[in-house]
Amino acid sequence: MGDFHQNGIVTTLHNLRQRPLEAMEADLIRFQKSRPMGLVLPSLFSELEGSALSGIVEELSKVPYLSEIVIGLDRANEDQYRFAIDYFSGLPQHHKILWNDGARLRAIDTQLQRLGLAPMEEGKGRNVWYCYGYVLASGRADAVGLHDCDILTYDRSLLARLLYPVANPNFSYAFNKGFYSRVADDRISGRVVRLFVTPLIRTLKKVYGRSEFLDYMDSFRYPLAGEFSMRAYAIGDLRIPSDWGLEIGVLSEMKRNYATNRLCQSDIADVYDHKHQELSAGDREKGLSRMSMDIAKALFRKLATNGEVFTPNTFRTIKATYYRMALDFVNTYQHDAEMNGLSYDRHTEEASIEMFAGNIMEAGEQFLERPMETPFIPSWNRVISAIPDILTQLKTAVDEDQAEFTP
Repeated sequence: MGDFHQNGIVTTLHNLRQRPLEAMEADLIRFQKSRPMGLVLPSLFSELEGSALSGIVEELSKVPYLSEIVIGLDRANEDQYRFAIDYFSGLPQHHKILWNDGARLRAIDTQLQRLGLAPMEEGKGRNVWYCYGYVLASGRADAVGLHDCDILTYDRSLLARLLYPVANPNFSYAFNKGFYSRVADDRISGRVVRLFVTPLIRTLKKVYGRSEFLDYMDSFRYPLAGEFSMRAYAIGDLRIPSDWGLEIGVLSEMKRNYATNRLCQSDIADVYDHKHQELSAGDREKGLSRMSMDIAKALFRKLATNGEVFTPNTFRTIKATYYRMALDFVNTYQHDAEMNGLSYDRHTEEASIEMFAGNIMEAGEQFLERPMETPFIPSWNRVISAIPDILTQLKTAVDEDQAEFTP
């Protein structure tokens, strides 16, 4: 059940009365005439073998207002790319697949590497960055949504509610962040947000004092949601992190580039479940452990650019304050779960907090050791200034791949 409460300094658009999907899609069809819409789907090939993506494709085939779907395909060989072409062939919308491991796109990546402009890491950030480049090259979409390919509870109302704020010509939003309740399998999910991001942001407020940036980050109901939409003109100046800090980094970039009245968040799903990452408590290079490290460093870097000073002593203070605050949240979530008849594993929750607290110290040490580390991929505007025909090269490579390998 939605409510009308406005949380923080970012406009929240609620699902107040379950407006019929048909009525919302009728609006979007009308908006599409002046503001064409596109969708980016960053995908691993392994997701084509799972159950979630087939349901997403089936739902998308019913969407009447999309001008283009851009699919980024990672970790695929030639046979798997051919399989992907057939897999997505049922989509009635104009769609293109970026075969990121193919020779043509790898050649473009090599060209960018020589100039220090290529993504430094494999992964979702790199995939999204190249997809956004194709969106700019294509020019078919003025409002662009993005969502993950592992959503088990997907229906097309999610996309409608995600795109509506940036597609409506009567609204002035340049960016919309999706949010939803994370309750699945009779328990509360989303532990990185609940037990790490929110308590860490509030810890940083306590240690450094309130700041507009921290108030902004604390305004988002679900800052790690992989679903967001934006106007196409916002892509050119966007620097996308190549690590697990993607979502935090995008929010930071939007705050840097736009006034907060140009940014919003919207309730896009009553039920949401997807593939869950392993905690990986014993390996900081994997799973939620790696994610928490990258997120912490993303927040530290942003505060440093705002003039805050970090030392080993301040990181010890941050760790201690975070630990106490996060444990207080455990009580809150346990009571919330009990009142709603949900199961709650307090031991696992507190074990996660202990791991996150240790990772804060490790992330702080890495930040102090490598203060010049910049995992952001250069903006497309910078790349275009260095290689004026890069978008034409990208579009040609994608089109030629699809032409060569389509049966």
